[in-house]
Amino acid sequence: MIGIRYISSYIPERYESNFDKKNQFEIDDDFIINKLGVLRVSRKLADEETSDMCVKAFHALRAKTSVSPAEIDCVIVCTQNPDAHGLPHTSAIVHGKLGGREDCASFDISLGCSGYVYGLSIAKSFLESNGFKKGLLFTADPYSKIINPSDKNTALLFGDAASVTLLSESTVDDVSWFPVKFLFGSLGKNGNALQNFNGYLEMNGRAIFNFSAVSIPVQIKELLKSVGIIINEVDLFLFHQGSKYIIDTLQRRMNLPPEKVPCNLPRQGNTVSSSIPMLLENYLERENLNKIVLSGFGVGLSWASCLIQRINKVKGD
Repeated sequence: MIGIRYISSYIPERYESNFDKKNQFEIDDDFIINKLGVLRVSRKLADEETSDMCVKAFHALRAKTSVSPAEIDCVIVCTQNPDAHGLPHTSAIVHGKLGGREDCASFDISLGCSGYVYGLSIAKSFLESNGFKKGLLFTADPYSKIINPSDKNTALLFGDAASVTLLSESTVDDVSWFPVKFLFGSLGKNGNALQNFNGYLEMNGRAIFNFSAVSIPVQIKELLKSVGIIINEVDLFLFHQGSKYIIDTLQRRMNLPPEKVPCNLPRQGNTVSSSIPMLLENYLERENLNKIVLSGFGVGLSWASCLIQRINKVKGD
């Protein structure tokens, strides 16, 4: 059975403060702190590519575990902002930079804010159906490639980052998190609410908010019903870090305790497909947690939720 073993992330060291942009966009501290929840946005270096960010996330993973590229059976990269020209696929470039085996599968997934949940389902299924033991799921969507610095709707919100999740077959004494159930949704007819238009990202924030505030509570209710648990049995709800306003709205509409809905927006902003794994990274080893709901939503319009459960496999299991 394939589960989540480790997660590591990479955030570039270059930042832009949103407080430095107050005059430019005619905003105040309250808007930055309580609406966006983003105090600064991370920015990749000029010569830093999507694949470079993935490799740096893998280097961070090596600090936690001795996993070697030679052990990896598949490399999956979730991105909609690949390396320059988009050819070859970014996962092939990452595979080459890591020095992976020739019999290692490598492919990309073109998804945004829902991409991590989709990616988990794809990676788990791909590994299990092919008898593979270990895979790497990368997320990296440096929106700075397509952000207009004069656009208030996007320049203040999106930051650059990457993550890598090691999925592996559970062994004796492992502590792994296993996906229990996935649900998905698509509203392609409204997909232009967040799009790349003439080389720049355009976002209809109101449309994204309305769709998220309505669709996500419904889907999570269906998810929990399908696995036979009630909302109080869930230890954490890790929502895509779209903005503080949407996270707070979901927390209130679902009547969730604030401590069960963490937010990490202030230090780097909305990192698209990396936002959920960057949150989850902080909770994998906490022994008091057993059930976590992950929910991503945005570009597409697309949304996906899943329940993951912690299992400490011991000898004899």
